[in-house]
Amino acid sequence: MVVRRSGPARSIPPETSANVPPRGSSEIVANQIANHASPRVLLTHWRGPFDSKHLRDIVVASDVRLKEQLPRLTERIVATYTPDDAINHLGHCALPSYEAIIAILLDIKDILYPGYRRKVGLHAGNIAYHVGSTIDSLHDQLTTQIARALRHEDRVRNKHNDCESETDFEAKGQTMAIELLERIPSLRKTLATDVQAAYEGDPACQTTDEVVFCYPGIEAITVYRIAHELVRLDVPFIPRMMTEWAHKQTGIDIHPGATIGEYFFIDHGTGVVVGETCQIGNHVKLYQGVTLGALSFKTDDSGELIRGQKRHPTIEDGVVVYANATILGGRTVVGHDSVIGSSVWITRSVSPNTTVVLEQPSLRVRGGVSADSVDEHANYQI
Repeated sequence: MVVRRSGPARSIPPETSANVPPRGSSEIVANQIANHASPRVLLTHWRGPFDSKHLRDIVVASDVRLKEQLPRLTERIVATYTPDDAINHLGHCALPSYEAIIAILLDIKDILYPGYRRKVGLHAGNIAYHVGSTIDSLHDQLTTQIARALRHEDRVRNKHNDCESETDFEAKGQTMAIELLERIPSLRKTLATDVQAAYEGDPACQTTDEVVFCYPGIEAITVYRIAHELVRLDVPFIPRMMTEWAHKQTGIDIHPGATIGEYFFIDHGTGVVVGETCQIGNHVKLYQGVTLGALSFKTDDSGELIRGQKRHPTIEDGVVVYANATILGGRTVVGHDSVIGSSVWITRSVSPNTTVVLEQPSLRVRGGVSADSVDEHANYQI
């Protein structure tokens, strides 16, 4: 055991029959601390028996007088919680729970990919019970969280200051929850195409099991597709909570408002951004670092952003966009079966069956192979 103080550290003798206090002897423990350290000491990780329990941590404040300022600090912090403070939510109805939303996602993924996630040992004899139990729980969780989101949206839009409203948000929440659960079969069909696209599009992939288990692109797409169904149901707040959680987990940022077709594949994935008003067709493949973003943000006469307009590009069927390409603008359309090369910057439409690449850079090679010997027809997929 090491005693930390303002001076050099020194060790308390190891536990022996001579210096380990008997059970229940708090006075002997206190005496040992006093014998080996001054009051200005931080003592950690004591492992000896104490009052019939193992004492994990003993902390002796280095200077208890410093704690006297904590009540005043608390008052200063609370004083910042003013009515016009935009980052507190005091005195209002409960918001959706972040932890509950994540739990909902995990439960839905258990149903979308049975046997691949948390539940093991599933088979034809018990799968109906498992799905039925999970669906029942999801119904209750979704009803509560959607009702909270709807109530909050109503308060913000109509400038309410309390939870009183004649609207039965629980009933609305239940209707939306049931509708989302009804869409799970079609979600599974669409996600099956995404998994197949990943398997067919990556020569390093050995099985579709590997895609479901390992690929961050599938994780992000799965959460997006769940959240997008909630957007279609006009559920506020929760879809963005879901996709931002997936963003944090995978490094892939897909706005739940985007429209994405079947057989969608994001390879590697880190740094991909898909904006709110993007429209993406079928059989589209994106590599890491691709941005499908807005060219600029229009404002009204008062300088406020104009919302609800198409700001992000349209990517038609069969397009491949390579690493770190940037495609911007609501009027920008990349025509079907086109290839967008790495690191290009596009702000205008591209005709179908077009390949867009940067001009061949001028390389300076010192020693080794000449730059002229590089095969200009090579396919440099990662």
